Amino acid sequence: MQVAKEKLCQTKFTVNEIAFELGFKYPQHFSRLFKNRVGYKPNEYRNASLN
Repeated sequence: MQVAKEKLCQTKFTVNEIAFELGFKYPQHFSRLFKNRVGYKPNEYRNASLN
């Protein structure tokens, strides 16, 4: 999840691109796991980190 957090904050890749890059077959699985572990959806985390 740390790599995912860094990619969300430091790149302009979409959530889908990040999910595929990290080896997830389905971006929805990545988003669900991210929300369960971090407490935010990936886009919510990105938006909160940029502000």
